[in-house]
Amino acid sequence: MNTEIVTVTDELSGIRADKLLTSVLPDLSRSAVQALMEKQAVLLGGKPIDKKYLPKAGDVIVIEIPEPEQLSTQPENIPLDIRYEDDDLLVVNKPKGMVVHPAVGNCDGTLVNALLYHCGASLSGINGVIRPGIVHRIDKDTSGLLIVAKNDFSHAALAEQIKVHSFKREYRAVVVGTLKQDEGTVDAPLGRSVSDRKKQAVTDKNSRSAVTHYSVIERYRNFTYTALRLETGRTHQIRVHMAYIGHPVAGDAVYGNPKKTYGLDGQCLHAGLIGFVHPRSGEYIEISSELPEYFTSFLGRIQLGGKEWS
Repeated sequence: MNTEIVTVTDELSGIRADKLLTSVLPDLSRSAVQALMEKQAVLLGGKPIDKKYLPKAGDVIVIEIPEPEQLSTQPENIPLDIRYEDDDLLVVNKPKGMVVHPAVGNCDGTLVNALLYHCGASLSGINGVIRPGIVHRIDKDTSGLLIVAKNDFSHAALAEQIKVHSFKREYRAVVVGTLKQDEGTVDAPLGRSVSDRKKQAVTDKNSRSAVTHYSVIERYRNFTYTALRLETGRTHQIRVHMAYIGHPVAGDAVYGNPKKTYGLDGQCLHAGLIGFVHPRSGEYIEISSELPEYFTSFLGRIQLGGKEWS
């Protein structure tokens, strides 16, 4: 049994309990938090609370998380938006809200479940049975492109390109506030937060180099539409780096203000382009993805005046 203890701050007070815990414990989905509540494993003062409870500043919430169960990943007939495919690899355009691989609380409905149905046994095994074919990941609420390896040869070659920073990854994001510079670079090492092990942070302790390049596409009254290019690919890199310079990604309840989601369900971040050298042919391939509806809809709203949504 693992135990998490969350002390509610002034900033988090008044947020519904299941939403609050999901924001500070990103490894748990809201459905997983709600399942723990139903099992009376989320306690305040030794008594169970439910998802609708509104915590107050100073509340100390204890979450009792059972040990991970051995997962059995099954193929599922889930439609995939495939932008490129051959015998060695495929490029998938992942929708917002889809988890990449199974974990406790997300045992099905993931990209891996869909890939097992589509590819059968033709997926690399380097990352084990839970993450077959997964060379790199994007967050659940980040939409866009990611590459999947069908064999270990391709997986190793693609992973090496990522390691030496020759794998091209470009994103689009709407960030909060107005970026003053037309372009810039955030060069700040990332590691696990010392105050919250579920989060990443800019830190010199047990960290790794992280570099994000950004440029302004368009400025609005309260937001900036931005292009970003990853030089490295650390966990939550764009989200942490943009929050670090004072411009969190709009809708990011983990690294931004959880009380101001602007009508978004998760961060407004899209992986719009990847470029790589094909492991077998040596040909450079570049694939792009159009902005999804949730993103264009939000751009349309802020173009009308930048009204702030709660």
